[in-house]
Amino acid sequence: MPKRFSKLGIRLTDLGIVAITSVVVTGLIVGLRYLGGLQLLGGDFDGLQPLELAAYDLFVQMRTPLTADQRILVIGITEPDVQNRGSTCQFSDQVYADLIQQLLANKPRAIGLDIYRDQPVEPGHQAFVAQLKTSDRIFGITKLKEGKSASDQTIPPPPALPASQVGFNDVVVDRGGIIRRALLFQQAEQGNHPLTSFALQLALRYLQDDKIEPTASPTNPNNMQIGPAVFVPMQPNDGGYIKADVRGYQILLNYRGDNRSLRSIAQVSLGQVLSGKVEPALIRDRMILIGNVAESCKDFFYTPYSSGLRDDQRMAGVMIHAQMASQILDAATAKRSLFWFWSEPLEIVWIFLWALSGGLLASSFRHPLLLAASEGISLAALIGICYLTFLNSGWIPLVPPALALVATGGSIVTYNAQQSHRQQQMVMRLLGQSTSPEIAETLWQQRDQLLQDGKLAGQNRTATLLFTDLRNFSTISERYDDPKPLLEWLNEYLEEITQVVQSHHGVVNKFTGDGIMAVFGVPLLRTSPAEIAEDAQRAVACALAMGDRLQHLNQIWQQRGLQQVEMRAGIFTGPVVAGSLGGKSRLEYGVIGDSVNTASRLESLDKHRQPSPCRVLIAKETLDYLGDQFEVEPWGPLELKGKSKKIQVYRVIGAAKPDQTPSPKSASVNP
Repeated sequence: MPKRFSKLGIRLTDLGIVAITSVVVTGLIVGLRYLGGLQLLGGDFDGLQPLELAAYDLFVQMRTPLTADQRILVIGITEPDVQNRGSTCQFSDQVYADLIQQLLANKPRAIGLDIYRDQPVEPGHQAFVAQLKTSDRIFGITKLKEGKSASDQTIPPPPALPASQVGFNDVVVDRGGIIRRALLFQQAEQGNHPLTSFALQLALRYLQDDKIEPTASPTNPNNMQIGPAVFVPMQPNDGGYIKADVRGYQILLNYRGDNRSLRSIAQVSLGQVLSGKVEPALIRDRMILIGNVAESCKDFFYTPYSSGLRDDQRMAGVMIHAQMASQILDAATAKRSLFWFWSEPLEIVWIFLWALSGGLLASSFRHPLLLAASEGISLAALIGICYLTFLNSGWIPLVPPALALVATGGSIVTYNAQQSHRQQQMVMRLLGQSTSPEIAETLWQQRDQLLQDGKLAGQNRTATLLFTDLRNFSTISERYDDPKPLLEWLNEYLEEITQVVQSHHGVVNKFTGDGIMAVFGVPLLRTSPAEIAEDAQRAVACALAMGDRLQHLNQIWQQRGLQQVEMRAGIFTGPVVAGSLGGKSRLEYGVIGDSVNTASRLESLDKHRQPSPCRVLIAKETLDYLGDQFEVEPWGPLELKGKSKKIQVYRVIGAAKPDQTPSPKSASVNP
């Protein structure tokens, strides 16, 4: 047998199949993964990206939200604020002038107005302009055109603010309308400085009071570093994205939590601030963002927290900017790491390892329940590893390795099933399809022990051999001018005899023209004296049953005008070697040894002595295992052809009757 691999029960010959299958499955899944972005059948095909993004969203929802960021306060324009000021989201400049004046009195670090103010809205425009000029801590917004160039703005910023106090509020929206990325910079036309995002402008102004300034990373001057954090821009295939549009300077947005619980970002209403109901401590030394949170103002977006199981699916735009700013502050002060990703070669190795695991499991656990349990545990482990990595700000592939695990396991199961079917056919072919159903089933259950390199390995056994032959068959054959009727008659006889052997749990090893060679005790492992005796008794009973079947056939043949025949049987019990004979192109199940020759010689011994239609001769070696179950007639020590020593020969008369007292003719020698 081939050696086994470790304690898993995997044959070394199977490891190559598992390895090759793992490589092929990995290649297919990686190829499927990178097919994203194609136009197929008139629609967009994103490969595995939608599943990976869905897994990412699930991980975001599973995380425990962080506590409220004490550095940020959102002043939301709520639905009551809109109703109190004429049911319109377009408030006068005087409202914002009063709001900014009140906020500046409480000394915030930065004020961001996430409201478009490119046109005067009287009354109060001059007062609003005057307030914007009073401090460098006030920031407004602009919006880029489709090309997202800093010189192409569809909505200009408030005219009173310098460019250093303006940021774009454009967001990167994935397919399905979900915001998962933050755009920090957008490249300008040649000769112009890149435009900075609204959230980054506010964060940098907030950090300026802590003397934290952005610099170029020492390892890559093209990357921005703030404090200890290096903001590495995303690449098209980072995380679960495939061929993503990463123009500009994008990072993965790390939400603090769902704003609806008000645990991640503190929020008050515009009316509360203007009426003096907000404590100055909530404003002092904080970053303040002002924006619409009223449904009627329609400034909402889907986020990873959006779920079909929740009524409120969207997050206000001002809250998303607050989430971005909070992430930048956390990274700059070493409170939260930025998201990191594996390189593409490392991801491929990761996928291959899980494909290999699926193949090893399928080769180790053949039972369906054990395999399903092991695959389930492996999938749970994969999800757990990916989730724990996600909690530590890492996004590694989940869906491709999961598919690789299942696909490789399924491929190996399919391969094993095909191999099992092929091996089963081979076993049945080797045995000539002439075993009893019980033996065939047992052989198949023990196939791993029986099969080696496509053969049944030679095994030493103590078996009982049974040879039969028809008396005067040659003379009978001469009477047939046409051999076809003779063949049909002979096949009818052999079919009946074969059924008798199978019913007595024997194996028809071969046909010898008009006779058969049957074996009892192979290929199953039967070593105890009781098992060997049972095989010998079955062989003798089988020979007697053949005589009964022959009498029935003779009656049928007589009615059909066919020749009636007699038969001889020789039985011997002794050591043999059983296994495959021949090569892979032509195999047969062979039993060899002196015991085979002895049984054959017993069948042909003294052919002229035919006291009954079915003469059954056995040797003392078989008689020793029969006990008192059969009546025998001693023929004395006889010399067999090719044998130098005489052997004790007995003729089996029939089965011993239950009330029969052993007589000299029926006496037997016990082992």
